[in-house]
Amino acid sequence: MKKIALFLMLVFALSVSVPAIAAEQPSDSDMQILLEKIRADKKLLVAANMNLTDPEAKKFWPIYDAYQAELKKLNKRVAALIESYAADYNNDSLTDAKAKKLINEMVSIDAAEAAMKKSFVPKLYKAVPAIKAARYLQIENKIRAALHYELAAEVPLVQ
Repeated sequence: MKKIALFLMLVFALSVSVPAIAAEQPSDSDMQILLEKIRADKKLLVAANMNLTDPEAKKFWPIYDAYQAELKKLNKRVAALIESYAADYNNDSLTDAKAKKLINEMVSIDAAEAAMKKSFVPKLYKAVPAIKAARYLQIENKIRAALHYELAAEVPLVQ
């Protein structure tokens, strides 16, 4: 648990404000470096907490990488959603029609994330015991919750 707490503190320390809303924007190269560091640290966190045997590791890490690739697609959708909202927020141009579109996309992203998790559960069961599969999903959920919390703190309410 201490390792998870340390990682979550790292995520908070390294988190970047939503670029479209924030006044100061990091460069693309800075963002790329930050994202790569977070991905590497996340993988180290998962490795430290999974206690995988060598045979389990050989099966688990390709599943982990595939899961992260799918998560990256969802994260891009979230970023696009926030950028769209930020543009309307900053221009004071959010309409009911735009709000409905944003809501529909938000719900669609949430549904896609749930479907993705569900699709990976059988793969995890084939790679590791159910307790380790649960541990991995728990780690992912804690990280996602921390990131969602950080985003929620940065994104202003609709006015």
